[in-house]
Amino acid sequence: MEKSYAKRHVAVIENCIMSEAGLSHLFNSYGLKSFQLHFFKDYAAFKSESATINFMAIIFSLPGLRAQRITCLHNLVELTCANPTIKRIVLANDDTEARLMSLLSPSPTHGVISKDLKVKELKDKLSSALNETQWLSDDLPGEEFTIKHCGLSPTEREILHYMTYGYSLPEIAQHLSRNIKTVRAHKFNAMTKLGVHSDAGLLDAADILMHITTDKASFSAHAFM
Repeated sequence: MEKSYAKRHVAVIENCIMSEAGLSHLFNSYGLKSFQLHFFKDYAAFKSESATINFMAIIFSLPGLRAQRITCLHNLVELTCANPTIKRIVLANDDTEARLMSLLSPSPTHGVISKDLKVKELKDKLSSALNETQWLSDDLPGEEFTIKHCGLSPTEREILHYMTYGYSLPEIAQHLSRNIKTVRAHKFNAMTKLGVHSDAGLLDAADILMHITTDKASFSAHAFM
């Protein structure tokens, strides 16, 4: 006889109706019925509901649109600071974004999972993340450890910072008082270190690196807006 377990409440920040339906079907059909999902269109709605429901985890589904994705990254930081013990899981749009989130996030999560996975693998990774008792380790070996902790030079980080606020390479070169060829070289080096192969991939990395930081003081001296 199947044992009966109390439902464990999981919040999901997801503003796409199709993705919400897909996650609901996955949890109801693939052995994850012990978790009760609560869908919220934004983080403000979650905060209002969290006053009355004891959520054991929150899943941040990163939006495809850049502005909404940046807002989601800020919300993840806010949750990390306000409630560091709640399980945090991130659903990235693809494998590249999932890898960048894993490498660049300043705080550990219980999982960063690509939405591109096949259904069974997605279910297995979600189940593992929700049932995990330890935060994912920051001590990543080999190349990943290098990228996370000391891969980007200060100039490369500064170029990414300008990029995330919409500056073009000529504008960045002017602000840094550098030759544009030098700026292009630093940009290429950053792409190589981060394992991205397009400007869109590098901008995604820049957004993650610059908008998910918990070190607000590091940006107080720069007025890029």
